[in-house]
Amino acid sequence: MRIVKISLVLAVLAGLLAFSGCGDELKSLRIQNSAQREQIAQLEGELSAQRLELERLQKQLATAAGTSGAELDALKQKVAALEEDIAKKKALIASMQQQLLYGGGQLPVELSTMLEDFAAGQEMITFDSSKGVVKFKSDLLFEKGSDAVAPTAAEAVKKLCEILNTEEGKNFDVIIAGHTDDMRIGRPETRAKHPTNWHLSSHRAIAVLNVMESGGMAPDRMSVRGFGEYRPVEENKPNKQGNPANRRVEIYIVAKGV
Repeated sequence: MRIVKISLVLAVLAGLLAFSGCGDELKSLRIQNSAQREQIAQLEGELSAQRLELERLQKQLATAAGTSGAELDALKQKVAALEEDIAKKKALIASMQQQLLYGGGQLPVELSTMLEDFAAGQEMITFDSSKGVVKFKSDLLFEKGSDAVAPTAAEAVKKLCEILNTEEGKNFDVIIAGHTDDMRIGRPETRAKHPTNWHLSSHRAIAVLNVMESGGMAPDRMSVRGFGEYRPVEENKPNKQGNPANRRVEIYIVAKGV
């Protein structure tokens, strides 16, 4: 029942966004994100308590494995119900966290149109208007195993900054997220600087942030995240041979202050 109520609250908040002006939209978006953070914290607390209870019941079930009867059946049902509820809570938390990352919805039409025009015809860039995400292919943004932004890619990043500094874009911040494939870093000199794919993805996100700052983006409008190999968009090849689609930098455009 609690999960249904939370979903209903989020649906109502999303509906408010659709019928408001730009200023009201940003205000509503902040309210939505604040409510989601509170609900996420509450759900995570409940999830922690339920995991402890599940562990207790599983131990109790293990000691009662040799017995039979209604009491044992009831214990099994409790475990199954608790496992199902935990799975639902985990899925809801993941969905709510994803909405926070995406900024809660589509961008204003004017800004979205500028970003679509920016991405059109550029080999290294795609734009997802439904989520407000600009994606750069890492193979064209960086040399292999490097976090140095290529000059041609830096120019594209700076053009993105020009759009985000327009009247239409100035009320939005960015979250820069780096991703890699599952290929291990082989060269010792590369490992010295980027010990793991997590380090490499984070360092690449920071490198893009530095280019954006030099392109006129205010530092307080930017943050970075590094996901390493753990959020692939396509399946990697067997034996850690990677996949170019998973090597990318994503720039999430979110409401200011979110």
